[in-house]
Amino acid sequence: MTNKTIVLLITAVSTSLIGGLFYAYACSVTLGLGRLTDAAYLSAMQSINRAILNPVFFASFLGTLLWLPVCTYMNFDGSLSLRFYLLLAATLMYAIGVFGVTMFGNVPMNNLLDKVDLRSLTLQQIAEQRQKFEGPWNSLNNIRTVASFLTIILVIWACLAPNKQ
Repeated sequence: MTNKTIVLLITAVSTSLIGGLFYAYACSVTLGLGRLTDAAYLSAMQSINRAILNPVFFASFLGTLLWLPVCTYMNFDGSLSLRFYLLLAATLMYAIGVFGVTMFGNVPMNNLLDKVDLRSLTLQQIAEQRQKFEGPWNSLNNIRTVASFLTIILVIWACLAPNKQ
């Protein structure tokens, strides 16, 4: 097995791991959280958003952002193979649709929510906070879930594609 193949497999696994995280949120976590009262929902989201900031998450989230372009570069051989184009598309999809949406959409919303002292709010204010947060955050998560899915498809396709034209 060559270094290029090893990096391709690591890239496929890291892309799948982070995609699985967003998929799990979309099809179970957000649905379960949606059943909570307003205060419980916001408190749970604050807790989840704090807990996810850990080395395992960062290794997969940032690792994928690193592995994809490295893998793409390693598969550039001057002939611009299908594998190279698939990996380039996957890199762009992840960088914009997953990393970009997270950093410029979900993270700022998480940071704003983190500053909210739920104990100092009225029930009406808590309901308003949830209204401002839940729908937009879920929409952004759905975007990065779809982008993750497309990234995984592109990487798997690259794994199956010949390295030369």
